[in-house]
Formats: sequence, C-alpha cells, structure tokens
Amino acid sequence: MNSEQFTTILKEKGISLTEKQLDQFEQYYLTLVEWNEKMNLTAITAKEDVYLKHFYDSLTAAFYFDFSKPLRLCDVGAGAGFPSIPLKIAFPDIEVTIVDSLNKRISFLQHLANVLGLENVRFMHDRAETFGGNPSYRESFDVVTARAVARMSVLSELCLPLTKVGGYFIALKAVNADEELTQAEKAITTLGGRLENKFTFTLPIEQSERNMIILKKEKPTPKKYPRKPGTPAKAPIQ
Repeated sequence: MNSEQFTTILKEKGISLTEKQLDQFEQYYLTLVEWNEKMNLTAITAKEDVYLKHFYDSLTAAFYFDFSKPLRLCDVGAGAGFPSIPLKIAFPDIEVTIVDSLNKRISFLQHLANVLGLENVRFMHDRAETFGGNPSYRESFDVVTARAVARMSVLSELCLPLTKVGGYFIALKAVNADEELTQAEKAITTLGGRLENKFTFTLPIEQSERNMIILKKEKPTPKKYPRKPGTPAKAPIQ
C-alpha cells in the first residue's frame, strides 16, 4: 500500500487526512526504520508493508468505533506505537497513554512523539498487571486497546481493569478470534465485561483476515484482578 492508496482507501472509509497528518505518517515511517536499525521494533520495514500492516491496520479500529470525540485511551503493549499512535495522528483530540514493559520501546515512543509534535501523550514503563492495579489509572480510561499482544483470556485481565465502567476494550486480532472469544467467556464476565460486537474483515491488497473485538465494561473489576505479573499468561481465567 503506497501513501496514495493509503489516503484514498481511508477517505472511502470516512477518514480524511490533512497534509500535516500525511507528513506525520511519513515521519513516523522514517523514524521507525531509523530506530529499527539499532533495536528490534518490527520485522516489517518495507514502506508499503508498514503503511498497510501497521498504519492502515491500526486505523481499522476507527471503522468500527467513533474516535472523533475527545477520549482517554490506554494502549497496552503498544510496541512501536500500534494502534494508538496512528489513531492519535488521525484523531488528534484523543488523549493517549501507552503502557509497555520494555524501556527501550518507551524511549523510541518519546522520541517519536517529539518528532511528530504530538500533544497529550503519555508513556509508562510498567507491566500491564501492575499498571492495572494503580489507583491513579485503574478504571479511568474510556477506551483500552491492544493489538497482537496475547490471547483474549489473558488480554481481558490486562485491559478490562483499566477500562472505566461504561467504557470499551477493543482488541485488534488476526485469525482464530472466535476460538479465543469462546475460551475467554469466563474471563470477560468475571472481569466485568461483555461482548458488544465482533467484526471480521480483510486487509486490502493482501486480503488477509482481521478481527475487531469490542467489549463493553458493565461493572467494576474485582479488586483481586489483575493478578501479579506473569500469572494471567500462565494461568488464564477459563
């Protein structure tokens, strides 16, 4: 996907990018490739692949959820900034907090935010399990996102404690979403969520399957969740 296809297909989906926003995506790409030479941020480095599999893929969340209003968004395990930084570029009024356990990725994201001139972004070096128990952030976000981080049974324990009651947890998934959801039913209910919607679609050009899982937070998460770091992955609620 070249930048012209990126712009055109997004416009067809109702997302019109300004010249400034297109320049920010270009700078994002250049900065990602530059830093990727000294640290492992992504295996995807060809420009057309980055635009399709990182930038466009991140923005697919906005095809199914309204990001045009001011929101407090937390992105768990964002790695090189996906999906939250592309969403922030396209919808500047979002307030973004990224949680990542690797400090070198936090350093990259801080540099990236400076290069792109992003405001109201915060980068937290922490484990999601610890961060979810922090009273300053617990159940305080309108939207929590995660892309390719873990199975839904694990992700629910990392993300629903951060989601405020009435807010949403959006998981961006590739294949096997139905199977993951079935295995995660107990975890989702236990943690105060319910399945609001699931959308299956294909990425343009390469036609690979993608899934968007949207959970609504209906009641507070019990205080014992999330459990200590590493436990959700080793012993998911099932």
